[in-house]
Amino acid sequence: MTIELLIPRLEMSMTEADLVEWLVEDGATVKEGDPIYTIEMAKATQDIAAPASGTLTQIAAKGQTYDVGTLIGKIS
Repeated sequence: MTIELLIPRLEMSMTEADLVEWLVEDGATVKEGDPIYTIEMAKATQDIAAPASGTLTQIAAKGQTYDVGTLIGKIS
């Protein structure tokens, strides 16, 4: 099963976020709950945890701004 990684809505008024960095290399194995990427919103920076265990496939580039709900990676 493949799990899609989307830019999350962490605040009600949030419409976009910057993908600051990937904390795990593309193709690496991740464990559920481990931080895998960092986003920056208007007021804060936050690490986002893996929703499942598996192999990470990065789709989006760090240093870019993405709308909430944008597919940035997958875990399979």
